[in-house]
Amino acid sequence: MIYSSDDISISLLQPKDALQLNKLLVSNTERFIRFLPKTLEENTTLDSTRTYIKRKIKSAKHRKEFVFIIHDKNSNDIIGMIILKNLDWEIKQGEFAYCIGKRFKGKALMSKAIKATSNYAIETLGLETFQILAHKTNLSSVNTALRSGFKWQGTLKDEFKPLNETPLDMELFEFSRPVRSDKI
Repeated sequence: MIYSSDDISISLLQPKDALQLNKLLVSNTERFIRFLPKTLEENTTLDSTRTYIKRKIKSAKHRKEFVFIIHDKNSNDIIGMIILKNLDWEIKQGEFAYCIGKRFKGKALMSKAIKATSNYAIETLGLETFQILAHKTNLSSVNTALRSGFKWQGTLKDEFKPLNETPLDMELFEFSRPVRSDKI
């Protein structure tokens, strides 16, 4: 476990998460399809989710991508996930993609989870800068970025292409590890 509070806990993706992760993704397909089409495509059945998990665990071992699972502390259900991807170890940077189930939307839980995962990635992985790409109409994602301490950097033209749509401009938000006073 990388984080625990009164309401959520966060851990790296594990084989035992297959059933609940599949349930989260399948039951929220309509909500997630526009911005997470590849993840949904890879998790249509329980078997495909097991394969997805094996691949993501291997990817984490090779430090290419990390998938974190958010659990509700009351029910222990998986309520969301965070993917730390597009890692560049030379400049110590990564990008977050995330989703949370409809029942838990609007409770600032994802902001709390992004902050906790950022801290873990700084302290344990040695990353220093994080990015979030969000479409301006995805207000939940924009608000998550802002509440998590990310600052708007600009608009990236034609950055993301959803299924059966023209490419979308995406807003770039960035957070950098605070400079420690003992390093000045």
